[in-house]
Amino acid sequence: MGKIKAEKRKRNNRKTLIATVDIGKSTNSGYWRCPDGTDAKPFEFFNNGRGFATFCHRIIQAQKAYDLDEIVVGFESTGVYGEPLVHYLRKRPVRLVQVNPMHTKRLKELQGNSPQKTDQKDPKVIADIIELGHALTLVVPEGASAELRRLTHGRERCMKRRTALLNQLRDLAFVIFPEFVQVMKGMRSKSARFILRHYPTPQSIARCGLESMTAILKKVSRGRLGEERALALYEGAINSVGVIEGRESILLEIREILSALEATEHFIADLEEHMSGYLKEIPYSRSILSLKGIGEITAAGLIGEVGDFRKFATISEMMKLAGLNLFEISSGEHKGKRRISKRGRPLLRKLLYFATLNVVRKGGVMHEVYQSYLQRGMIKMKALIAVARKLLRIIFALVRDRSEYIEEHSTIQNLKEAA
Repeated sequence: MGKIKAEKRKRNNRKTLIATVDIGKSTNSGYWRCPDGTDAKPFEFFNNGRGFATFCHRIIQAQKAYDLDEIVVGFESTGVYGEPLVHYLRKRPVRLVQVNPMHTKRLKELQGNSPQKTDQKDPKVIADIIELGHALTLVVPEGASAELRRLTHGRERCMKRRTALLNQLRDLAFVIFPEFVQVMKGMRSKSARFILRHYPTPQSIARCGLESMTAILKKVSRGRLGEERALALYEGAINSVGVIEGRESILLEIREILSALEATEHFIADLEEHMSGYLKEIPYSRSILSLKGIGEITAAGLIGEVGDFRKFATISEMMKLAGLNLFEISSGEHKGKRRISKRGRPLLRKLLYFATLNVVRKGGVMHEVYQSYLQRGMIKMKALIAVARKLLRIIFALVRDRSEYIEEHSTIQNLKEAA
């Protein structure tokens, strides 16, 4: 399989037509430029099939008119509004590239010595960046990888929605029963939600009685909560300072939030089941799963965000994609601190961070490495970032070499040499 490098493209040859698109929600702004500087006035086309056909017709006509060999189409890295155009152009005789929005922002001041941003100016700036050789090849996930990306993003949205619902539930419960929030601590437990659904007010808990509440908590929590927690809850209910006015309306909303939470968590479980299914279709998934501490959902998320690990030639490309590449700002006698750029995919960094928390635990594959960083004087967060970078290197190497991680491999090698 040929590698598709997400690297900077070199300057285009003298037989290349540069076409660019400034992508919008309903309309896009197109532009093309020949190697000799001849160009078109930026033109608008709709963000639909007919508009895409119009754009393709105009740039292909320009290619034929000026007898050029190829067409390079470039645009900024954008969100959902650019995806239909990308997939449409992938089936056309053009080469797709993308530019970093940060580069566009900084270069646009060279046009007229002004920071002005317009739909007429932006496509020209994108063409300047491509002409200078600072465009990136576009890597689009396909097949199971594409499904994993959609599922990963859907799961992330559901997780955020669940967090928002839990916060709302806690706030409403505090108004009518402040002591409940203090006794039950969190809203994620089944015990807390059961009590809120069936005994949401201090008066209902007081009527239930201490003995009955103890039995209920033991049953719902499967023995984890008992008489001590029930007593604290019962005493809190007896002496509660919860608000009574408007309570019925709050109870109505609490019931609705509990139902929404149940539906959201059911959907998250459904998404994770699909992620596990598609993960089995990825041939190199076993290499990633061989690392103790990386589960199916994390592995599926990593593959979904990267697209295809095999399409990257070097680890530095992967680091930039994750935003874990290091930089410093130094000048003269000032020596800046090294930091990560955070210019890559934030969800990819998040997944790597949580995977890192697993592998640095006691007994984890990176526990000793993490401890060595701490002993060298690193603060915990920097040590975790260092381990995350190392973890990404290991994953990249496992996929590249089609191998699996062998724990204590160095110890085994030393024993073999000693024998």
